[in-house]
Amino acid sequence: MHNGAMTRFASLPALVAMALGLGACTQFPELESTQTEQLSRADYPALVPIEPILARAAGPQIDPIAEQEVLNARLAALRARANQMRGSVLTGAEKQRLENGLR
Repeated sequence: MHNGAMTRFASLPALVAMALGLGACTQFPELESTQTEQLSRADYPALVPIEPILARAAGPQIDPIAEQEVLNARLAALRARANQMRGSVLTGAEKQRLENGLR
């Protein structure tokens, strides 16, 4: 075996030990102080079987092309509605009456 390769493998345990040593010095937050009294008295959540959840996840997925078509249709309808709202809310006769009333 090459001498450089041997040196590399010999330093690996030292690096692992150093990494573990640094991890041991980490300050962890106090988790006990984050629990409220209400949370302490709360019941544990109900356990449910995982099979129905997995079956739903494996079930029919959303077709992105069909969803895009639905969204495009909604967008077109909203734009058409917005265009209808851009006009004046007053008729010509109402505008004339308003102008006469302001004089």
